Amino acid sequence: MCSTMPLAPSLEEEVAPETAAFYRRALQTLADAGVPFLVGGAFSHACFTGIRRATKDLDLFIRRQDYEHIAELMRGQGWNTEMSYPHWLAKVYAGEDFIDLIFNSGNGVTPVDDRWFHDNAVAEILGVPVRVANMEDSMLSKAFIMERERYDGADIAHLLQANAERLDWPGLLERFGRNWRVLLAHLTLFGFIYPGERHRIPAWVMQDLLARLAAEVQQAPAQDPHVCGGTLLSREQYLHDVEQLGYLDGRLTAASTMTEEDVATWTAAIPARQAAAAAAGDPATPHHPPGHA
Repeated sequence: MCSTMPLAPSLEEEVAPETAAFYRRALQTLADAGVPFLVGGAFSHACFTGIRRATKDLDLFIRRQDYEHIAELMRGQGWNTEMSYPHWLAKVYAGEDFIDLIFNSGNGVTPVDDRWFHDNAVAEILGVPVRVANMEDSMLSKAFIMERERYDGADIAHLLQANAERLDWPGLLERFGRNWRVLLAHLTLFGFIYPGERHRIPAWVMQDLLARLAAEVQQAPAQDPHVCGGTLLSREQYLHDVEQLGYLDGRLTAASTMTEEDVATWTAAIPARQAAAAAAGDPATPHHPPGHA
């Protein structure tokens, strides 16, 4: 990834003026303090694909160890902070507007570490020069979002369509690691979505992944076949498997950094379960369930 980008949409048109002012001030506060952060979400997606869309919040990727400092800076501006989900994200509130401070993925698979802060593109967003999360990291975090109400596969397809030749393919394979099947699934779908552009995915990448798949087919069954990795893709749609069928939740294996408490908290934030808890008079029901990222 190059260090500068010719396309750097400000996205002034996508958010209300008051909201834009909040975002701009927060970005400038962090930049002035020299705190490392990366802009993600709809802002970075627009930079890499040219697809502009309305956004309900601003996503900033941070290291978990920087949160306390960032929270202090935000409170110094008169805003409220909240550690919404200790395994994943915190929030900064200015009235009804908010910023997500993301230090992991909702499934606990992709913690933000030093690798995220390497050779990032620079864009001017809302008038503030900022570093943008790399495409490879955006793809890694989006690849696992397969909820009924939200599926980020189209975002990945568009990132590939706009940038296939610019991707760090060796780095992408390394980042997916043991989850290479998820990457293969998205690359296979790309060839279905854009049949005339299949050649843009390097042949060696597909050959490597398909060789891994062929090798797996020849192996003996897994030592622990009663694991459901579906919970790494959707926090809700595979609860039947872990709650009724007795499968081990994939988030409680070495694939994820989540704990049983993290899983319970994140499960309780599912809208249907929130509604059930509210009907039962449970005061512990979270009030601001964020999107799965």
